[in-house]
Amino acid sequence: METANSSTLIAQADHDQEESHDSPEMHADADHGEEEHHTPPAWLVIPFVALLLMIATGPLFYEHFWHHNYPKIAVGLAIMVVLYYLFVLGNVHAPVHALAEYVQFIALLASLYIASGGILIEIDKKATPMANVTLLLIGALISNLIGTTGASMLLIRPFIRLNKGNIQAYHIIFFIFMVSNVGGSLTPIGDPPLFLGFLKGIPFFWTLEHNWPAWIFALGVLAIVFYFIDKKFGKAADDAELEPVTYTNKFSMIGIKNFGWLFIVICSVFLDPNVIEWVPAIHYDGQKFSFLREVIMLSVAFFSYKFADQRAIKGNEFNFEPIREVAFIFIGIFGTMMPALELVGNFAKSPEGAAMITHNTLYWGTGTLSGFLDNAPTYLNFLAAAMASKGASINNIEEVRQFAADGFHDSAFELMAIAVASVFFGAMTYIGNGPNFMVKSIAEQSGIKMPSFFGYIIRFSLPILLPLLFLVWLVFFAFA
Repeated sequence: METANSSTLIAQADHDQEESHDSPEMHADADHGEEEHHTPPAWLVIPFVALLLMIATGPLFYEHFWHHNYPKIAVGLAIMVVLYYLFVLGNVHAPVHALAEYVQFIALLASLYIASGGILIEIDKKATPMANVTLLLIGALISNLIGTTGASMLLIRPFIRLNKGNIQAYHIIFFIFMVSNVGGSLTPIGDPPLFLGFLKGIPFFWTLEHNWPAWIFALGVLAIVFYFIDKKFGKAADDAELEPVTYTNKFSMIGIKNFGWLFIVICSVFLDPNVIEWVPAIHYDGQKFSFLREVIMLSVAFFSYKFADQRAIKGNEFNFEPIREVAFIFIGIFGTMMPALELVGNFAKSPEGAAMITHNTLYWGTGTLSGFLDNAPTYLNFLAAAMASKGASINNIEEVRQFAADGFHDSAFELMAIAVASVFFGAMTYIGNGPNFMVKSIAEQSGIKMPSFFGYIIRFSLPILLPLLFLVWLVFFAFA
């Protein structure tokens, strides 16, 4: 998920931490009343699981029904869970919090999607395996400057056009692996968990200093694997060419002014009222919710489309269906994942959970959940648990800095495990990170037959990505 929802997650953690400092008597009362009352039952994760199953099976087995009804299904399941929180658990805070996260999430994705839709990049070059690998690596690098969503939306269409006539599902999957996820590991701007850590006190260049070896290793392996896959399966296009085609090897761009809109969006991400005091906010339940940032982003979405170069819009075959699909699907995800996230977070912060914390369990625990839940709150929960296990608080900025500076036993190494896993594992499923689903939708709009939810996991994540993630663990964490 993108950086826009990080502030409310931080505010939630602050709220929880303040409660943890209450008197023993208040804790006792909570144990017998409020805390138990607010804890969701395990069966409440069923709507979330049901939504994931329908996302996986709908386009495969009942495509017509799913295509016409997925908005109703996603919203309906979300409403069921929200109503249970409001009227059975008496918990207004969590639904309000999820709504704020969703608005911030969709504002960022919509603004980046629409602004980048007004930029037409043309590459008149033969689609060789090396040309494809080069574009993927450039995209991975750019993702650290404009975020994984920005880089994905900017380059997915040129990547598809470059491979016209031979574009296949594996091209898009590796784009998701390298540009939409792993690439954004070097800066807090790159991926939301890292930005969240920056706001909590982790130095800006910490990620670059600690993550670059794993970043180079993972991208190198993915690039090599993609090169040989593309070399084998890309030959069909070469053999099919009946007439020789002359390429100019020229690069052209239309709609350069839209880079200014993208710059405004990226800058607005930092307008967080929980960090900058003068930024206006909506005050609710002792928390500050951002709205200025979202107003700026949605304004960019409107004006960047209104004043876009129509040649770029037509050249990109731009339409709103991909962002519409993401908007409805993630209403369901944000609404139904509340109990799953809360149950996981409670265990991670419990004495039993804290006792299990090592850099190995942090890597696999953070990673596994980042593939199926929002990776930003997953990062937050595991960082809070790791710090609590050492007697430190995630809400004390000096202790966060000390944790990042290895001021506690192996703390910097544990933080590296959390940071790398939350970003890398986001590529395990279509919903692991915000850009994944949007890239899939754009590819399908372009006529590319994409694998189903489970097809993605079985055909690509398990045989390609999981062994890489295991190698990353083996090289950088297992024997440390």
